[in-house]
Amino acid sequence: MAEARGRKSIFVTGAASGIGAETARYFAERDWFVGLYDVNETGLTEVANEIGSANCTSGKLDVRERADWKAAVAGFSEATEGAMNVLFNNAGVGRHGWFEEITPEDSDWIVDVNVKGVVNGIYACLPLLRQTSGARVVNTASTAGIVGSPQLAVYSATKFAVRGLTEALDAEFRDIDVRVTSLMPWFIDTPILDMPSHEGSNHRMKDDIEASGQNVYPVSMAAERAWEAAHGKDIHYMVGKDAERARFVARFLPGRLRKQVMKGVPERA
Repeated sequence: MAEARGRKSIFVTGAASGIGAETARYFAERDWFVGLYDVNETGLTEVANEIGSANCTSGKLDVRERADWKAAVAGFSEATEGAMNVLFNNAGVGRHGWFEEITPEDSDWIVDVNVKGVVNGIYACLPLLRQTSGARVVNTASTAGIVGSPQLAVYSATKFAVRGLTEALDAEFRDIDVRVTSLMPWFIDTPILDMPSHEGSNHRMKDDIEASGQNVYPVSMAAERAWEAAHGKDIHYMVGKDAERARFVARFLPGRLRKQVMKGVPERA
């Protein structure tokens, strides 16, 4: 079994692809020991092979399942001698489309992974975080957690929840030496953009983004900001100029932002 052997350590969910995989690579390149966790075991194996078996441990983890968390954290603790410098609560899912076209079951899935999965992770990892000096929780939120995003309604609601949880726990955990921050990306070139509005649909969110001419940022930018979220003094870390602009407008020009949102809603076919 691989061991941290004194290196700092990060536990990454959603590590098989996208932001999770790229962040795992970024930290490993800086001599961190990485825990890779996802439901996609094939993807985990590929990322682990890239990083090198001596630099990581991995395991299947469905963030909705507390028993999975218990087993994953126990294995990670064994490899790191009970330390966890960073929990990167990154696993997330989504559906894109009109609210009524997304099934209630899919909405349950989005809430369960994006909100309950984050909460489960903090409960499961807090004992290790508390006994690691200067530990952090980094939660992946979204620019959709700043302004309600049409055709991403439930997804947007979950990211508002993650943002609120982050702010509340960062205040709560100050006296136990655990910071809580969030990563708030604009559209990032990850598999989530390829998710259909519903099972069997060929329509992808990426299609609408490209048609509207909006920017999509490289996943490497998100990994760089995740590093900053694990080390900096702020609470929220935006990814992309569009994300920074959205935060500014939401704070200082909320009426204008609301008009922009309304103007951007397409007509139903």
